[in-house]
Amino acid sequence: MIPSIGPDTLLMFAVGGVLIYLAVAKEYEPTLLLPIGFGVLLGNLPNSPMNQPEGLLFILIEFGIDTELFPLFIFIGIGAMMDFRPLLSQPIFAILGAAGQLGIFATLILATMIGFPLNEAASIAVIGAIDGPTSIYVSSLLAPELLPAIAVTAYSYMSLVPIIQPPLMRLFTTRAERRIRMEYAPRPVPRGAVIAFPIVVTVVVGMLVPASAPLIATLMFGSLLKESGVVPQLANTASNELANLSTIFLGLTVGSLMQADTFLQTQTLYILGLGLFAFVLDTVAGLLFGKVLAIVTRGKVNPLVGAAGISAFPMSGRLVQRVAQEEDFTNHVLMHAMGANTAGQLGSVIAGGVLLTLVTMLG
Repeated sequence: MIPSIGPDTLLMFAVGGVLIYLAVAKEYEPTLLLPIGFGVLLGNLPNSPMNQPEGLLFILIEFGIDTELFPLFIFIGIGAMMDFRPLLSQPIFAILGAAGQLGIFATLILATMIGFPLNEAASIAVIGAIDGPTSIYVSSLLAPELLPAIAVTAYSYMSLVPIIQPPLMRLFTTRAERRIRMEYAPRPVPRGAVIAFPIVVTVVVGMLVPASAPLIATLMFGSLLKESGVVPQLANTASNELANLSTIFLGLTVGSLMQADTFLQTQTLYILGLGLFAFVLDTVAGLLFGKVLAIVTRGKVNPLVGAAGISAFPMSGRLVQRVAQEEDFTNHVLMHAMGANTAGQLGSVIAGGVLLTLVTMLG
């Protein structure tokens, strides 16, 4: 007998279909939205054994979401793909990575004013980092009931970075500022410094913000695998097989949690709006701090680089280069933007740890 399907279930099928369409037809973050969209379909199948105890999705959720393993596995892969040399050769861009997190804390205040409890407000605010694994990690610990809405919002805005950020870059910078040329003549970074960096960061951040230790440790471990140069097979596995498998399973499980009875709520609209507010404010804060650096350095810093202070790596850094070249095709600011972008990745992880600590202390 075919089970009856209510309007709410049909609506969730439509949501899953839209996500799949955006992934396939528009190529908006297909590696993320395609598994999530298909997971939505699986999670809303009536009487499906996959969603029952001992079922495939149930086991994956217990193994990778409840334990936070999937986001941490992805961070190992991200670390193995990142190059911190642009940041190490120009440490000043750490300021832009910090500025790119200000929207998170402003959104935390706004969400609590609207009426969200502190744990839920913190989970929503971290969407502004535009870092899906961090958003999932924090919300799974603080507000698991909001995890589906927060995850799909974070990944949706990741896919919309090329649409949302460029207009903000043009709005908050002048044509003359966008044409500022930044010669890339970085100081050589010794191999020992590149290898020591992930070790030092793990110890220092892990001691100062213990709640961020799992995130920072896995990110830095991936970096150490890559930069050590002695285990290329492990670095390749981390950046390819481990990252890809974890992304598939994370997408399917997060999508399956988007079920009609929990997702179709008014608070989902609030999460979408607050997440966008945090994203926009993070970008604007980075641009404004970039303008300050341009003044302090007497025109040696292109303010566009500040927009890369969010952690949408490497997409945001590449967008900065594209917008700069719209004004001057010979202007190359990519490596500077990547310095800010890697700083933003570190900043988002630390911000997530700060939020976890804050909720633990005040909760």
